[in-house]
Amino acid sequence: MNEFVWPVRVYYEDTDSGGVVYYANYLKFMERARTEWLRSLGFEQDVLLNQQGVLFVVRSLRLDYLRPGRFNDWLQVHSHLLKRGRASLTFSQTVRRGEETLLCQAEVKVACLNAQTFHPCPIPKWILTEINYW
Repeated sequence: MNEFVWPVRVYYEDTDSGGVVYYANYLKFMERARTEWLRSLGFEQDVLLNQQGVLFVVRSLRLDYLRPGRFNDWLQVHSHLLKRGRASLTFSQTVRRGEETLLCQAEVKVACLNAQTFHPCPIPKWILTEINYW
């Protein structure tokens, strides 16, 4: 089971008036982790957009909040590819504080789109090749 782990520090700006991570910021943390996963495979999203004419967008997600993150916490976003479709990728993502404390978990489906039409398109074969080696 391949898993990509991306560290995130919680800054003051990430918290709400109660001093905990604002719920929407977990989505930002997960987005960063997926972007860094693509980067680790050799793909930059701006290059994919500008030179290849494709982009990846969130199609759907299911998210469960379990425990609060707090200012200055050192978190890890774990990403695991669950399913690879013709034009989509489905990830399991979790945000943890340490190894034992699960803060939230999500299933995120990302669609590959033609950048001009915004219609779904097949994931380019050369991207799939790298994903298959991962």
